[in-house]
Amino acid sequence: MARIWTMAAALVLALAAAVADARTRDGRVHANAAPRPSVPRVAAPHDGPVTSRNGTQLPPYNTTYYFDQLIDHTDPARGTFKQRFWSTYEFYESGGPIILFTPGESNAQPYSGYLTNRTINGQIAQELNGAAIVLEHRFYGLSNPYPDLSVKSLQVHTIQQAIDDLEYFAKNVALPMPGGDAVKPGQAPWILIGGSYSGALTSFTMVNKRGLFQAAYASSAVVESIIDYWGYFQPILEYMPKNCSADVQAVIAHIDSAFTSGSAKEIDSIKAVFNMSALAHLDDVAGALRNNLWDWQSLSPSSGYGTFFEFCDALEVKDGVSAGPKGWGLDHALKAWGAFWTETYYDSLCGDEDVVTCLGTYDPTQPYWTDTTVDNAGRSWNWIVCNEVGFYQEGAPKGHRTIVTRLVQPAYDERQCTYMFPEAYESLGDKLPVPNVDATNRAYHGWFVQENHLFFANGHRDPWREATLAADGTPFRSTPGQPLAISDGFHCSDLSTTNAAVDETVRAVQRQALKAIAGWVAEWTPSEQ
Repeated sequence: MARIWTMAAALVLALAAAVADARTRDGRVHANAAPRPSVPRVAAPHDGPVTSRNGTQLPPYNTTYYFDQLIDHTDPARGTFKQRFWSTYEFYESGGPIILFTPGESNAQPYSGYLTNRTINGQIAQELNGAAIVLEHRFYGLSNPYPDLSVKSLQVHTIQQAIDDLEYFAKNVALPMPGGDAVKPGQAPWILIGGSYSGALTSFTMVNKRGLFQAAYASSAVVESIIDYWGYFQPILEYMPKNCSADVQAVIAHIDSAFTSGSAKEIDSIKAVFNMSALAHLDDVAGALRNNLWDWQSLSPSSGYGTFFEFCDALEVKDGVSAGPKGWGLDHALKAWGAFWTETYYDSLCGDEDVVTCLGTYDPTQPYWTDTTVDNAGRSWNWIVCNEVGFYQEGAPKGHRTIVTRLVQPAYDERQCTYMFPEAYESLGDKLPVPNVDATNRAYHGWFVQENHLFFANGHRDPWREATLAADGTPFRSTPGQPLAISDGFHCSDLSTTNAAVDETVRAVQRQALKAIAGWVAEWTPSEQ
């Protein structure tokens, strides 16, 4: 039987995690790295004790528990590690479901809000009398099989091991609640929930562990692994203000042309506009400007103005007047973008780091490549990126409109894999590692998943849309057993109750999901697992 430990049991790991080398403020290894497809954080309403619906005082939402998880599911003899989780039975009544959620590629400590009815998880718990769990993914936060993130340690950091973690946890955990050792699958209906990568993990688990979970909810689930994921920027181009889109395309086309065939004077002039003269590699210079487009990922129906629209206003509002749909044109847009970048944006992106340290990617001795301390989500995620899922966010192919440079192609990112994990790719010689996305899609069915009791929720404005079942041009249709519901939301917008309060399309998705999941849970009958 796996044991549960208190927070003090992991003090040594917590102290180790406090030591960290240079990383961006949003957790990336450097500022020319793509953002992770992370689940948005939702804060718990308070840090104090929780009162159940029958008046019982329960531990705070942020109470941390520990589970003895297998290091290697293919070789249990290798022992166990402490996997963190958070749980509440605020709404639980006997016979209710157990709702399991992992935020995926992040330290899970800030996600205790997913135990509450501020999220779809808590709404399901409240409506169906369930208990809620947040489980930290292996190799993120303080849930580490080994005390570092070296290549040797990361050999057991795979999608399949993460799927096996969910199964082993469900079948062996004794939850910190009355009767918590008698609610395993077969004894109680379990519901699996995830968003973005963990949404994909939800789909993958329903494929790989059929029958383990009675129902599942996958939000913005990036089920199709794609190496050259230029489609990331297409929903942004589609939904961003038309004047901003026109001017961004003009600036990027100009930069790509100058950097490809312009004179040294033209090149130096552009670098100077963005205060990037110290960067020797032009793909680093042009690639850095992706950051202003990546800010779209932080938007939600309830987020308000946001940095992305501050950027567009910097380009499109001149002397109090907004440009028409064609923008102001190249000359103004280039100068305005440069001014916004140097006077406002760079400090928020890089702080007091110099431009080479923050945005350069060609020095393999930089500490962000060699930092193997735990709680480095960027490194842990890049291991999965480099080996299993790809998702390199590059410029669109010629013939398609693009709002980011075409100078950055998959080889740009694959080179960085060799800097971060050199021992893993020594046998390749001069060749670059290519993520084995075909194997991932084959194993877990990618876009072509067909499972029962699996609810997919997506948003039209999600930059990760093109890796989901809502991708443009795909034939996927909603079915009673595998519904596909699409709101006007952004990335994982439908996980949040607050978003539903301000966007009726998000609320409609949540209502549809609650109805479907309630029906599936009602079909559950006890069995031996």
